[in-house]
Amino acid sequence: MLTVKVKSFSEFTIDELHDVFQLRSEVFVVEQDCVYQDIDGKDRKALHVIGCDENEKIVAYTRLFNAGDYFDNASIGRVVVSENARAFKYGHAIMKASIAAIEQHYNTKNIKISAQTYLKKFYESHGFTQVGDEYLEDGIPHIGMVR
Repeated sequence: MLTVKVKSFSEFTIDELHDVFQLRSEVFVVEQDCVYQDIDGKDRKALHVIGCDENEKIVAYTRLFNAGDYFDNASIGRVVVSENARAFKYGHAIMKASIAAIEQHYNTKNIKISAQTYLKKFYESHGFTQVGDEYLEDGIPHIGMVR
């Protein structure tokens, strides 16, 4: 079972911050073989959704932005689940928690994401619909999606 915490940047412990950055780097830079600047200065403004397994290890994560901070609508980004934890469907749990956190903290149901194209059906299962054409972001095919 996934235990979820929602935190502002200033509420992170040093260990949590390290583990989140390590997870994001492990998946987005190493596994996806994509050299890009993950630590982009936007984490300070974001709300962070952290998913821990039964051993209290961070295995899933997203970051959220209020409307106007990233897109015109509230948004969810850096959606990541550790490769070893994907069999447990934690991606669905972290997305449900992220959508709920946006509704609670930002008082809106309007959400935009920039989704990796191969995950279109996953995001559709959470109520997102594609808007616009496919584009490259950091060399990886993406699509805009809204809910």
